[in-house]
Formats: sequence, structure tokens, C-alpha cells
Amino acid sequence: MRELLFGSVKLNSVVGDIGLLVLRVFAGLSIMYAHGLQKFPPSARFIEGTAEMGFPVPVLFAWAAALSEVVGGVLLALGLATRPAAFFIMCTVGTAAFVRHAADPYRMKELPFLFLATAFMFLCMGAGRFALDRLVKK
Repeated sequence: MRELLFGSVKLNSVVGDIGLLVLRVFAGLSIMYAHGLQKFPPSARFIEGTAEMGFPVPVLFAWAAALSEVVGGVLLALGLATRPAAFFIMCTVGTAAFVRHAADPYRMKELPFLFLATAFMFLCMGAGRFALDRLVKK
């Protein structure tokens, strides 16, 4: 009972890697489907919003944001180039949380912060054993 209530999963365990798999697939597909596809290709309105945030060359940064969420989300879900994908997702959702929604109440920032924390975890931990990164590494 003590282990059930207060125990922990060891790194590189099957249970831990299944947890990483479920979180990675869900987060990656959610970022891609719910956020990236609506920005891809970047609309004039999205490009204007990027310019209003002060980004130089707003067309380039709008494309970078859209691609980081669409391609990065797919790569995260597959567990392929997980750390670079997580880094670019962190850049995009960090901008959403700290720049785009800077003046908004926390409830408007909660989802970008949640994706930021999730991407940071994958940047630190990698994808786990049930990922294409593991096949590429071999």
C-alpha cells in the first residue's frame, strides 16, 4: 500500500516509458491539431498579429510559429527529433504565454503554460523507449 501511495516510477522503466508515450502523443497531436493547423498557412491576420507583437519580418516568424506547432507537434507525437521539436514548441508557446497573452488573465495563459511545461519536460527527458528517436539512435 505504501508503494502505491508514495512510490515512484523509476527512469527507463516500461511504466515510465508508457507514460511518456501517452503524454507525448496526446500533447503533440493536440498542439498540431488544435493550434498549429489553424495557423497553417499563416493568414494575413496572423501575420499582422505577429507584427503587432514586435517581431521583425513578421511573415517569417508567423511561418516559424505555424511550422513549429504543425511539424513540431507531429515530430513530438512520433518521438522523432523530440528534443529539437520540443525546443521550437517551447519558443512558440512561450511567446504565446509571455507576449501574446501577457496582459490577459491567467486562464488565458494556462494552456500555453501547460504546453510550455510539457515541452520542457520532453526537452529534458527525451521521448522514451517507445519513440522513433530510439530507432534512429541505433
